[in-house]
Amino acid sequence: MGLQDRTPPTAEEYASWRTQYSNWGRWGDDDELGTLNFVTPEVRRQAAALVRDGRVISCSRAIDTKPGPANPYPARHMVAMQESGAMCDHLSLFIHGFTETHLDALCHLPVAEGLETWNGRRLDQYGMPAEHAGTIDFWRDGIVTRGVLFDIPRLRGTEYVTPGAPVHGWELADAAAAQGVTPQPGDAVLIRSGHGPYFAATGGQPGFGGTAGVHASCVEFLHDTDASMLVWDMQDAPNADQGIPNPRGLTVPLHVHHILIPYMGMPILDNADFEALAVACADAGRWAFQFVVAPLVIPRGTGSPVNPLAVL
Repeated sequence: MGLQDRTPPTAEEYASWRTQYSNWGRWGDDDELGTLNFVTPEVRRQAAALVRDGRVISCSRAIDTKPGPANPYPARHMVAMQESGAMCDHLSLFIHGFTETHLDALCHLPVAEGLETWNGRRLDQYGMPAEHAGTIDFWRDGIVTRGVLFDIPRLRGTEYVTPGAPVHGWELADAAAAQGVTPQPGDAVLIRSGHGPYFAATGGQPGFGGTAGVHASCVEFLHDTDASMLVWDMQDAPNADQGIPNPRGLTVPLHVHHILIPYMGMPILDNADFEALAVACADAGRWAFQFVVAPLVIPRGTGSPVNPLAVL
């Protein structure tokens, strides 16, 4: 079973990915890049050659300052009074979750059992790195690679992905073929499910967890194509759509997160916005571009807010 048979993994197959797809030790015991090792200087040069129009498109959502089911920890934005002599802003925000556009570091999630994360690094009793390892500040030089937009609603002829119909790994292969793109090592895989249009059409409000989204079967595609990172507008599909137990018994679906971060060492960029990019790619007739992500240098941070950029 798998991509070739267009079938999702069984619970046993999914569990086997913890060893089958593990990259522990592949790039050395002290590695801090994980699958970003696939982004070689040659990959960056080839990505730069994709810039034809010089058009830059942000793939970020706006900072969310309003509380709601999806954001119980809203960002606080305070501006100094006029008498201060200058305009001074203070911003504090919860990096992770389901509203802010952010990049997960490799220490963000532990393995199935215990307090180990990527490459066997230990977490302390509070779930934080016991040593300075796997944190976001190791990516201070940024990520510059080829990005590929996998526009699943366009492939399906719909406006958005719906509950009960998660994005599967073989659909990523179908989208690549339909868009005339050959996956390459080092690609940033951008999966568009249509987050904005979905909630605009349904009139609902996002919750703290997936309403619709991406199935665990996509992990196989990411592994087989040597992708460097995953970027998505909807995260892991709900537990009911996965058909396999949720890792670690949590209520929030983490089927994709669970394999990618602690075992494969693959960064995940959550809560992107691909609507402007999808229009630009369709107008240009090309879905590959230079992709740039620059996380903040947060010492020992488990992630960072980011404004990912597609350069066409």
